[in-house]
Amino acid sequence: MRDKTQTEPPEADAIDSPSTREPLYAPRKKVFPKRISGNFRRFKWLVMAITLAIYYLTPWLRWDRGPFAPDQAVLIDLANRRFYFFFIEIWPQEFYYVAGLLVMAGIGLFLITSTVGRAWCGYTCPQTVWVDLFLVVERAIEGDRNARIKLDAGSWTARKLVLRVSRHAIWLAIAAATGGAWIFYFADAPSLIDEVFAGTAAPVAYITIGVLTATTYTFGGLMREQVCTYMCPWPRIQAAMLDENSLTVTYNDWRGEPRSRHAKKALAAGQPVGDCVDCNACVAVCPMGIDIRDGQQLECITCALCIDACDGVMNKLGKERGLISYATLSDYNANMAAATAGGACSVNPSLVRTDGSAFSNRLAHFHVRKIFRPRTFVYMSAWSAVGLALLYSLLTRDRLEVNVLHDRNPQFVTLSDGSIRNGYTVKLLNMIPEPRTIVVTMQGLADAEMSVVGIDMPADRSLSVPVEPDRLKMLKIFVSQPAEQINARAQTFKFRVEDKASFESDEYTATFNAPEIVR
Repeated sequence: MRDKTQTEPPEADAIDSPSTREPLYAPRKKVFPKRISGNFRRFKWLVMAITLAIYYLTPWLRWDRGPFAPDQAVLIDLANRRFYFFFIEIWPQEFYYVAGLLVMAGIGLFLITSTVGRAWCGYTCPQTVWVDLFLVVERAIEGDRNARIKLDAGSWTARKLVLRVSRHAIWLAIAAATGGAWIFYFADAPSLIDEVFAGTAAPVAYITIGVLTATTYTFGGLMREQVCTYMCPWPRIQAAMLDENSLTVTYNDWRGEPRSRHAKKALAAGQPVGDCVDCNACVAVCPMGIDIRDGQQLECITCALCIDACDGVMNKLGKERGLISYATLSDYNANMAAATAGGACSVNPSLVRTDGSAFSNRLAHFHVRKIFRPRTFVYMSAWSAVGLALLYSLLTRDRLEVNVLHDRNPQFVTLSDGSIRNGYTVKLLNMIPEPRTIVVTMQGLADAEMSVVGIDMPADRSLSVPVEPDRLKMLKIFVSQPAEQINARAQTFKFRVEDKASFESDEYTATFNAPEIVR
């Protein structure tokens, strides 16, 4: 008899045992995207040309700010801690403008993604733009998809060596130009380029060029789609930004299935046939190397090149375009329900057509009004509110500021005539690239006078001080008040600064300290 104390071991295997563990990083399979023409490809060419022109040409634009400021339109002047953007000048304490722009960029990204999916990734992301640029070079040197596949699989010959060296040399030149263009945003571009080629530029300039050259060459030329798949966090975040009314690149299998490469034979045999002829054109043009017919995938950047490829095939077959198209999940689900009789059967093309060719009027189609929904208005309102707040602050900000520090030790001094004197460090900030004459005035403290250390002028309640353009001027000011006028241990008064030419002014409330009993 069987011993009841013994039990049969369950059949179970650890999912992460050393013998079955899957690698965390799969070896790269090379992707050879085929060149395609179409509306979306032309739009990508336009976006690429505009974005590259902005990046490479912006440091060379000039903007006249007068003789006391740089004339580079866009300049991040780290030495003087200034940021110039055409007529706008940002000081370090105004960094909230940059923070506000970053907030607007984030909200804008949410807005774009919630309406048209990963349009940023597919058209304007720097990774996408530079990969497109590198692919242009690759196709120009090695040929289109089939030629590149054949060259890659072939043995090393003199021709292959020349082609590969030429391709990588041009890639490195583009990468070096990318790194070089970046440093021109931080110094006067015409002067810095002469220093770079003369070998007299600062070491940090060469280091920056080297780092950006290496990263651009590696990310844009060698890693390509792997950057989007493994390094970028946005594919994992975007799912939270999408809803059933967001536009995404979609394979409409409600009209494409069942797919067949021999449609005439299948129709003759009485079998249902969809519009997809399984030509794999959409796969061949995809820069990520995926099949959009497998549904939404993390790797898809919604560049819509598969739409151009499929539309081209549909044109040749004399069928309606849009087998792959931008569509919303709500429209897709409605059409899928029509093609499957509410899920009662598999996709049947006859259920979505009236006479075997024309589509039924019951099918859902995208309309632009579907974009304008509560979620869109929330994002748009938040984006607009931040932008308007920044604009209002920018237009109404003062370019003259005063800050005052009271001497800590001693807080007051009793002079020989019995009057009490306090010392202050007054900082006058001229935030325009022009020299100014600033009038400093005391308000309050009866019969008090002030004198400035280092400036030969009689003590008074008002004085004029020249301030250099775009500079901070520090003054050591002593304020004295007769003893008989002091009525409290601590009195408040104001330093008022004013530019009579521009009518700008600022005030600072300071404290005048005195002993408890004044005789």
